[in-house]
Amino acid sequence: MSQRKTWEKLLSAERPGAGKAPGSPERTAFQQDYDRIVFTSAFRRMKDKTQVFPLSKSDYVRTRLTHSLEASCVGRSLGALVGREIIARHGLRNVESGDFGAIVAAACLAHDIGNPPFGHAGEDAIREWFRSSGLLERHTLTVAQRADFERYEGNAQGFRTVTRLQSPANPGLQLTSAVLAAFTKYPRPSSVATELDGKSGRKFGFFQQDAAAFSYVARSTGLVERIPGTAWRRHPLAFLVEVADDTCYLIVDLEDAARLGFVPYRDAEYLLANLAGSAVNARRLGRLHDPKERLEYLRAKAIGRLLESAAAVFLENEDAIIKGTFDDELLEQSPVAGPLQAILRLAKDTIYTARPALEIETAGFEVLGALLALFGNAVEARAGHGRFTTRDRMLLQLLPAQFLGHGGEPDPDPYVRLLQVADFVAGMTDSYAVDMYRKLKGFDLPT
Repeated sequence: MSQRKTWEKLLSAERPGAGKAPGSPERTAFQQDYDRIVFTSAFRRMKDKTQVFPLSKSDYVRTRLTHSLEASCVGRSLGALVGREIIARHGLRNVESGDFGAIVAAACLAHDIGNPPFGHAGEDAIREWFRSSGLLERHTLTVAQRADFERYEGNAQGFRTVTRLQSPANPGLQLTSAVLAAFTKYPRPSSVATELDGKSGRKFGFFQQDAAAFSYVARSTGLVERIPGTAWRRHPLAFLVEVADDTCYLIVDLEDAARLGFVPYRDAEYLLANLAGSAVNARRLGRLHDPKERLEYLRAKAIGRLLESAAAVFLENEDAIIKGTFDDELLEQSPVAGPLQAILRLAKDTIYTARPALEIETAGFEVLGALLALFGNAVEARAGHGRFTTRDRMLLQLLPAQFLGHGGEPDPDPYVRLLQVADFVAGMTDSYAVDMYRKLKGFDLPT
């Protein structure tokens, strides 16, 4: 297949279960996807989900919502930059550079939509609870089904959110195959016979219940198979989604940390100026005396240089990316790799280990573990695995019908009913999880 035909398939506007999306020049199918994500309850809930500093009292600090919006802006610019060159190289027909930008922007907008409360600590808490609860041992689950819980991933929860949990009657948002494929940075299940190398093999991108849905997306976009019918190489635009995410969280986390006093302004300025390089106008910077304004200027210049560097690496390695033989981070192969590593080292040593973040993330383990135990044990007892108490009955009444099986009863399939409990807890905001925990434990009675 020629590169032109390959790209045209990769940019598939087909909606799984709904056929080709009509769209229009004024509002393309990919722009419709962006809008569909914006109007979901799962997207709105990200306003109260941890980015780095959980439950922050500062209205300046980013949440998952603002991070996702910023990443989508960066992704749109990066996608359009790459798309312009791809169209010129291969003579793509009926495609605009803005289509590339819209696909990447929509995927970026949703990239954190499946993250549980309390950030990555929330993922760890869910994994730890399922590994130690004993519930998995009660049932005859496949190796892959068990791995879905023991290696629980917010990335897989995100794919599940947009394809199943939001608008479940459809089912899901019915986003285009191109956006769903670009969204899935790890196009593999939780368990495979032989572990996969490369960046895209480090985590997994869909649960077993959603494997058929992703397989359809992979066929629609022509993804390269790694394990027939099971695991695939990344969609090329997923590399750009990763760059937009990494750019925003590294640069912006540094800015947030400086505003909160965890990193001296002088250190943050030095790191950003080193990253931005020749893009910095010394005279312009010299006219800025407010540390916040200086940091904002340097942040913008640093992001601009990262985009140019990532686009250059992508275009240089386009053929290998299309074939699936390139499976690394674009920015690690660029001239900015060194300055980026300096920021990452500071973040690991100072920002991500800040005492307030560690204290509340540790509390998140207690909160999520307790909620999973309460609702998990209640649905198991109702399903006949334990004594069903009055308290269990009340807990089931608190569990929304969406997370139960037919007739408001726990699903008879143990894998599905435990996955639904995880769906419920993962969809909570930080504040809602804490509030429910306090009420159910009797620490804060309703008035």
